[in-house]
Amino acid sequence: MRVCVVGSGGREHALAVALRRAGNEVVVVPGNAGIPGSEEADPVEVEADLVVVGPEQPLVEGLADRLRARGRLVFGPGADGAQLEGSKRWMKELLSAAGVPTARHGAFTDVVPAIDFLRSLEGPWVVKTDGLAAGKGVLVTTDVDEAADDVVAKLSGTAFGAAGRTVVIEEGLSGSELSVLAVCDGTRAVALAPAQDHKRLGDGDSGPNTGGMGAFSPVPAIGPELVDDVLDSAVLPTLAALSARGIDYRGVLYAGVMVTADGPKILEFNVRFGDPEAQVVLPRLSCDLGVLLAQAADGLLRSEPTFVDDAAVTVVCASEGYPASPRTGDPIEGIDVAAAGDGVEVYCAGVAAGPGGELVTAGGRVLSVTGLGPSLAGARARAYRAVSCLSWPGMHYRHDIAAPALTSSFPLAAEAGAGTSGPALGSPGAIREVTR
Repeated sequence: MRVCVVGSGGREHALAVALRRAGNEVVVVPGNAGIPGSEEADPVEVEADLVVVGPEQPLVEGLADRLRARGRLVFGPGADGAQLEGSKRWMKELLSAAGVPTARHGAFTDVVPAIDFLRSLEGPWVVKTDGLAAGKGVLVTTDVDEAADDVVAKLSGTAFGAAGRTVVIEEGLSGSELSVLAVCDGTRAVALAPAQDHKRLGDGDSGPNTGGMGAFSPVPAIGPELVDDVLDSAVLPTLAALSARGIDYRGVLYAGVMVTADGPKILEFNVRFGDPEAQVVLPRLSCDLGVLLAQAADGLLRSEPTFVDDAAVTVVCASEGYPASPRTGDPIEGIDVAAAGDGVEVYCAGVAAGPGGELVTAGGRVLSVTGLGPSLAGARARAYRAVSCLSWPGMHYRHDIAAPALTSSFPLAAEAGAGTSGPALGSPGAIREVTR
């Protein structure tokens, strides 16, 4: 199968590697200087058996619709379904209509009612841009005055321009965060192995929110029952609500979940593979990703994904100044040495070709370094060993990716010697269908 992956980041590099592993021919448009098979081309003009759209922006802008109009098989929702990520206000309205558990919230375009609602909540407080902000338009704080200032900055357009002129304000939920990626064909869904990411810039979850500084999979204590609960209480009702509005959703539904004392609640839905979650979930696949995505794109999902027992940990290496104003143009050293380590994949994101053909930094999140190993601790050690081989001026990364999970009293199934179906591994369940 010839597959065209649209995008230029670490997620798209991970998709390309996973697709090629099963023998598929892959072209990445536009890709980047560090992703083999990259081409500067219009994805509508590329001949392929399957097109996989990686980032949210082209989905919101209707790329999948234009491709389908040309008769292409496309994995990724149309512009109508992509509103789930393109407008948090629209998403929250849909969740409420579908009865999906989520935080108490309100959407506002005016400062006074927004601040009044904010101060009616007990806190912590969450303030989100309505539109796309590359994963950086969310403030979570225990300081109500900081939240109020953020509301003013967003609604004025100072913080995120037009994307912030509507804000969604939510009550802060407490519990454990979880990422569940569900492959959907419009009426059916199947979950991939769950993951957990680290959004904050610094160690100990300090600093601002980013697009993601690292992730790990599987997640200790997250078994198939909880994943099934997320599908039944959130993913399938959302698909049903979309279908009721005439929206045929074929793509990934990325459920950002908070596992609370009252059960899982949806923090957000994204309409594409998570980044950096893709960099830990996709390396663990033991099936043909191309077949799975093609079936979903064709509206007839019938294959269930399988995974190796190995755990995966990815560490994001970022440029100086990220996320506010990343520095670019610095030569990257050590990629070949890092990638040569056992059980290591280095995924290129914010990179470009320098004047001598060498790779240089070209964005905020530059590389994702993934380690695979028979335990979470082993995978983590491999990832950080590879990271130690890399360097450029101002390079920074978190030193505690997956560390909290190592203190859990729940062993991973792989560490306990269990197989892929072990409940602690968080193996995905069967394909599930919307009930009419």
